[in-house]
Amino acid sequence: MDKEPLINFIQNCLPVSKKTLSDIAEHFEEKTFAKNDYFLREGQISNDYLFLADGFMRAFTFDTNGNEVTTFFYPKNRVVFEASSFFMRTISTENIQAVTDCNGYSITFERLNMLFHSIPEFREFGRAMLVKEFSAYKQRTLAMINKSAEERYTSLMISNKDIFRNAQLKHIASYLGMTDTSLSRIRKESSKK
Repeated sequence: MDKEPLINFIQNCLPVSKKTLSDIAEHFEEKTFAKNDYFLREGQISNDYLFLADGFMRAFTFDTNGNEVTTFFYPKNRVVFEASSFFMRTISTENIQAVTDCNGYSITFERLNMLFHSIPEFREFGRAMLVKEFSAYKQRTLAMINKSAEERYTSLMISNKDIFRNAQLKHIASYLGMTDTSLSRIRKESSKK
């Protein structure tokens, strides 16, 4: 597997010279995950930053009753990491698991920081990724407060249909903050429109 998808992703986010892109890509290692493999387990410190070139992953945790709750989905061409654990070097309370067979390119915390300090353009790329992820989490948090279940479902259908092709309905329901039954009802009503 060549690193062309990784190079294209970085260049689309922040145009830099081919030499700089090649220097950055050199520090990433190819990684593959079989379906159901874990990228990160609760109780570990997140030490890898992954560009997911192909496949689908999800993040989840457990509520106070021990029920699994999906916190995020990662389609291909996305960066996968648990930001709080990765940057604060704290134990993660989330799991990140492959929903399908996946492959991508990974870099460790230490190497990523080395690149941030040695390549100013890459530092800007990292900042842009953090802003994008923070914004996505903030929008999701607000949607759980100020949008109805139907609105959250419709928004997800528009923004990421891959989720409905790859994830189990119970995981989508927990991500949207509803029961499986409610999701089924909303889907049925939506299909009639």
